[in-house]
Amino acid sequence: MQKMKSTLKTVVAALALMSSTAAFAADAPFSIVIHGGAGTISKAHLSEEQIKTYKAKLTEAVNAGYAVLEKGGTSLDAIQTAINILESSPLFNAGTGAVYTWDGKHEMDASIMDGATMNAGAVAGVSHIEHPIDLARAVMEKSEHVMLSGSGAEEFALTQGFKLVPANSFDTEQRYNQLLDAKAKITAAEKHDFQAKVDPLDLDYKFGTVGAVALDKQGNLAAATSTGGMTAKRFGRIGDSPIIGAGTYAENGVCAVSATGHGEYFIRYHVTGDICARVKYQHQSIIAAADEVINNRLAKAGGSGGVIALDEHGNVATLFNTEGMYRASRKRGEQPMVMIWREE
Repeated sequence: MQKMKSTLKTVVAALALMSSTAAFAADAPFSIVIHGGAGTISKAHLSEEQIKTYKAKLTEAVNAGYAVLEKGGTSLDAIQTAINILESSPLFNAGTGAVYTWDGKHEMDASIMDGATMNAGAVAGVSHIEHPIDLARAVMEKSEHVMLSGSGAEEFALTQGFKLVPANSFDTEQRYNQLLDAKAKITAAEKHDFQAKVDPLDLDYKFGTVGAVALDKQGNLAAATSTGGMTAKRFGRIGDSPIIGAGTYAENGVCAVSATGHGEYFIRYHVTGDICARVKYQHQSIIAAADEVINNRLAKAGGSGGVIALDEHGNVATLFNTEGMYRASRKRGEQPMVMIWREE
């Protein structure tokens, strides 16, 4: 009898715990933030129709990710869903809209990080993967590695059932014209001044990445980034997007960050990792930490770009030191906020 009473108490306690956990989940905050790149996004160069088009695609992506979270889905699924939509759009420099290398090819990078497990996956220099972020997640979950590159990454993709697509699947007239313009500027600069080749291009040629961060109802943070890289890049150049701690970082209880910017600076200054470290060890707010890194430390070094970030409570930070950054966010119970410039 005593044993039965003890067992009954255990069952009752377990049911009470399950009930309280369910109640907590029902009231738990959840949020998602996405970006479509930062740069010299001039209002004078965007028509009202173009602005509507960009904002419509950002709204579609953030709402799709939010729907995953609202149904109790994971932060990883939410950010992957949102990024897939951006990768499928020629508006952004990722997937379908990827820029061209100097040789007229497409070399795409992506990374994803799970804040719950601190596991991460990344791919670099892939040319035949429709959705690079999907392959990055496969690397995280189906291999013992963190980053795979080039033909090796695509060989791994085949073992995971991915279908390789023709390289010209990513060709767009707008990006090709950008390549021709960039090559002309670089060639002219190098003829007159060797040092000019270090910085011959406008900011828009250096970056234009997509990314997403999310907090799900279970309190798990995740971050992901996908890019076509830098217009007219040479020699197998790889930027910050596939590098954990530079372009992407997430840790439960701390923050999740995705970056877009001049990758060389984001690598050198360990931007996403630095922001999370300031939250974790200096107890800065997510906004203060992002502002310090982007608008102080990075800006003073000459680095341009921005980040989207979330903390463990779902608080949002979207900081950038460029003219604009395509971005959208949506928190539990709220309508999406979609912006390009600061004053919106």
